[in-house]
Amino acid sequence: MANGVELVWEGKKKEVERVALPFQRVEVINESRGSRREAPLFASGRSLPADPLFAQPAGDQWPAGWRNKLIWGDNKYVLGSLVEEFAGKLDLVYIDPPFNTGTDFSFQVAVGQQGLVKEASSIEETAYRDTWGGGLPSYLSMLWERLGLVHQLLSPTGSLYIHIGPNVSHLVRAMVAERFGAAGVSGEIIWQRTSSHGDSHWWGVVHDVLLFSTKSSAYKWNSQSRPFTEQYVSSHYGSVEQATGRSFSASSLTAAGTRMGETGQPWRGFDPNTIGRHWAKRPSELEQLDAQGRIYWPKKAGGWPREKLYLDERTGRAVSNIWDDIPNVNSQAKEDTGYDTQKPEALLERLIRASSNEGDLIADVFCGSGTTMAVAERLGRRWIGCDLGRFAIHTARKRLLEIPNCKPFEVLNLGRYQRRYWQGINAGEAVFEYLKFIVELYHGEPIVGFSHLHGRKGGSMIHVGATDAPVTFSEVRDALDECKANDFKALDVLAWEWEMGLNDKGRRDLEREFGIEVHLFHIPHEVMDKRAVDAGDVHFFEAAYVEAELRLEGQEVTVELKDFLVAIDDYMRTKVGDAIKKWSDWIDYWAVDFDYNGDVFHNQWQSYRTRKEPKLELISNPHRFAEGGKKQILVKVVDIFGNDTTALLDVEV
Repeated sequence: MANGVELVWEGKKKEVERVALPFQRVEVINESRGSRREAPLFASGRSLPADPLFAQPAGDQWPAGWRNKLIWGDNKYVLGSLVEEFAGKLDLVYIDPPFNTGTDFSFQVAVGQQGLVKEASSIEETAYRDTWGGGLPSYLSMLWERLGLVHQLLSPTGSLYIHIGPNVSHLVRAMVAERFGAAGVSGEIIWQRTSSHGDSHWWGVVHDVLLFSTKSSAYKWNSQSRPFTEQYVSSHYGSVEQATGRSFSASSLTAAGTRMGETGQPWRGFDPNTIGRHWAKRPSELEQLDAQGRIYWPKKAGGWPREKLYLDERTGRAVSNIWDDIPNVNSQAKEDTGYDTQKPEALLERLIRASSNEGDLIADVFCGSGTTMAVAERLGRRWIGCDLGRFAIHTARKRLLEIPNCKPFEVLNLGRYQRRYWQGINAGEAVFEYLKFIVELYHGEPIVGFSHLHGRKGGSMIHVGATDAPVTFSEVRDALDECKANDFKALDVLAWEWEMGLNDKGRRDLEREFGIEVHLFHIPHEVMDKRAVDAGDVHFFEAAYVEAELRLEGQEVTVELKDFLVAIDDYMRTKVGDAIKKWSDWIDYWAVDFDYNGDVFHNQWQSYRTRKEPKLELISNPHRFAEGGKKQILVKVVDIFGNDTTALLDVEV
């Protein structure tokens, strides 16, 4: 409650549940080969027994143990999981939660030489329905939970910016005041995002609102300026100093209100108290300005002395809380990524410069196409970005790679830990309930009496992988042994993750070995969302596969992509239609880890499409091994929708 006022709505919770889950690191980008072998530590110095997140890159300028972080997942869980390590450590948080427009998760996808609008995935749609499906109360509840966690994460000198629509800004402002209390400051910025236009029933709405709040009155602040317009210069800097020819503006030397001290005393015969004011500077400072010729003495009788502000010494006029000088991102802008809700880099640059310093830690947990992360990287800030959409994370990754000398960063998710938590909430230790649930979602019939077979669908048996581990070759072999012993002819394997190399080639090898038809299906993330389950928005797709070939010459190796099969449904295949001319048109990005050792994928080379360079290289640059022996090379391919798959290659150097 702030100032005795509380915002109340249906479904508001007094206490917000915080679930803390370990992060799973899935990729490291722009890091040297040597630094990947260093002993990993938490930023706080505590040892991390598994899935280390905070290994210190060699020569990194950040505090020991730091990498910037791009996180895929529900920001409610991500924020809760960040609290343990980062409570009171974030210097600036910017959030741009979904507006009630229905376009917040759509984006333009390049397909061959054409483009199409990729609508929200099932998990994004259900998240959007959860946000706005219950009207304003559901939106306020979503934001209320996250603001409570953001408050815990902000440092005592930290600031929060909430980018919001004008239709709900008054309610969100009251909510923020309740969450943050009266210890800090708050305000409202109006951003004119589009040019003036009419409306047949009312004044045209051309702005968004940025709500500003701080945790205390001792917050970081760096005043910002904007360039003078020609009109402003002509109206304010019309005076010219005859001796030097310099243009200047004559600014008042007094401030409102009378004072008893030295600034309230007469100076050079001018008594500010007679006009209800006081001197804005001490008399000694006024004397110094006069000695420098910086005081303008009006020739007109009764005119007060004023300070000369020279135009050639000014960087611009101070930025107010009306921002009408930053245009929205249009389709011709170099920074455009195809996201309908993408915000301009100039907007983020202004608020990041104002409310943080180099080396500070910035977070954006609705990061979309990665504007906040890209600007923070350019300005020398550390950053954490999070989004629910796979394609958002992929777009941000590509965008960051375009920045010269981009520092190492890592891609994280809550992965198996979130799945394990979900299983515990829904089935506890009753593993059979989990297996039954997955089989039925796959439209199969659960069965009992087998060790490795969990269901039947048509003529195929079903094996379901665990929530907290990838399905391995040996696991599939056990299921195939059971199929063979019972004369079953086909096996469908459902998995959250796969052992490296268990792709289409591995599947075909297993089919030849056992004489049994094998199909590999991903268990979709939407399985964990009750709203998606209830709405029938859960779809199992066969695992994509990539075929790659090595070329070895001495100790140098290159990788060539030979084929790729995308994992999408018939609807998307039909929508893409004739735009796909060849298999490589499905690929947006691919990368190679030449020194894969079974841990985390380290991106050592990559090729990806941009609007400027839409062509995709299909052969990697040569990589030279420092020493001979057996090596493993991991290839990661990301399709045009943001989904990734891998291929594991063995080579002896």
